[in-house]
Amino acid sequence: MAEYTREQVVAEAKDLAKKLANIEEIERFKQLEEKINDSNKVQSYIKKIKALQKQAVNLQHYGKGEALKRVEEELDRLQKELDEIPIVQEFKDSQVVVNDLLQRITNTIANEVTDEIIRSTGGDVLKGETGSKINRV
Repeated sequence: MAEYTREQVVAEAKDLAKKLANIEEIERFKQLEEKINDSNKVQSYIKKIKALQKQAVNLQHYGKGEALKRVEEELDRLQKELDEIPIVQEFKDSQVVVNDLLQRITNTIANEVTDEIIRSTGGDVLKGETGSKINRV
């Protein structure tokens, strides 16, 4: 079995990242992000929400409970309106798809590394035991 240096593995990971950045799901995500950034309506909501979030932090800091409650209600209202904009919903759906894909890839790599460690020590992959544990029994 060939051995690899850490640098070689990192280079392979970077190559994989470049390939992933160009698959259909990621391309769609990038296109939707661009549309969101170009949408005056969406950007207006985002600016209002950010300003209210800063205001909420200040109100909380100074213990202004009633004013904070009103600001939080306004934040909820604006967030719901923002979420109802079709491009925003499409973007959020795309985010879920991309996050699921990345999670699946991460889990696959982690599981394969673990299985390879078990196999390389003469262990039992089905039991999840390395050879060192089996040989001690």
